[in-house]
This record gives sequence, structure tokens and C-alpha cells, in this order.
Amino acid sequence: ELRSKIFPALTEEAQQLPVEPNGVLALDWLNGRRTPDADQNLRGAIAGLTLGTTPGRIFRALVEATAFGAKAIVDRFIAEGVHIEQIIAMGGIAKKNPFVMQVTADVLNMPIKVVHSEQACALGAAMFGAVAAGVYASVHEAQGKMGSGFSATFQPNPEQAKVYEELYQNYLKLGKFVEDNLRAL
Repeated sequence: ELRSKIFPALTEEAQQLPVEPNGVLALDWLNGRRTPDADQNLRGAIAGLTLGTTPGRIFRALVEATAFGAKAIVDRFIAEGVHIEQIIAMGGIAKKNPFVMQVTADVLNMPIKVVHSEQACALGAAMFGAVAAGVYASVHEAQGKMGSGFSATFQPNPEQAKVYEELYQNYLKLGKFVEDNLRAL
């Protein structure tokens, strides 16, 4: 299948490229802007393209944009007083694409742990069920006994995180511009 060949090729090219504070920048609003300020009438954008822009550079910008969207959510939680020290990810991309996870850890500037279990949601439900049935006294105890652990941990690279903070500010500016000026297009 063509898709199964394209994604790894784009990932390979993208992970070889440096982070560019003034390069290609994308908005991840391809299906409208998601939380924390959801607006389904907004659309994505890609800025900074040149004739020399490669597919890998565009892919990297889209990966970064997705991570910036996640950062907007995490930043809102923190602004509202929710203390966040790490992210726990599961399934799909988290298990299949270390590049995406590393970019996200760098953008968020916090560790991301990938759950080992393929059925983390069902396992969590079973933990709560075991507590409700009296098998364990607390969810914490059930987690300790039933948890599958983590298959990988992605630590942020401080140098990359610093560059990404600058890029994130540009992402916010581009988002504001699109929101204010290109809504009707």
C-alpha cells in the first residue's frame, strides 16, 4: 500500500531536518481549531513555503503544528491551576512514530511516557472495576498490581525545547492572523 510507504519516508526525511525558527510553519486546524478555544469554522494554514520546500519539511511543520496544538491545551490546563509534570500517551502514533513523540516532548518541554498495553482504556476500566468489586482498596493499588507499565519514555531535549518555544510564539501569531483576517476565505 502506498500510504504505508509514504509515511515512513516522510518521517525519515523530516527527522533529519533541523528545527527552523523562521522556516515553514503550519496551523493544525485542518478540521477546525480544537480545544482549548474550539472553532470549527477556522481552517489550517501553511506559511513560509518556497520553491525549495520539500515534502519532508512540510510534514515536519505539520507534526510541529500538532504538537503546538497539544501545547495550547496543556498551557490552558496549567493556566487554570492544573499541575502537569508529564504526559502519558497510548496507541497509534505514540507506539508507531518515535519522531512525532520526540517533537511533542520537545514542544511541551516535558516527558511523555507511552503505555505498553494496546488496550489501555479497557485496562483502566478493569482497574476501576476491581476497586468497585473490592479486589483492591484503591485505584492506586489496582494500578500498581494491574498496570502494564510503559514501553517508551521521551525526554525533552532542552535545546530543542528552547527553539520550539520561539516557534510556538510564531504559531500563536499565525493563528491570530488567520483567525482575525482569513476566517471568511
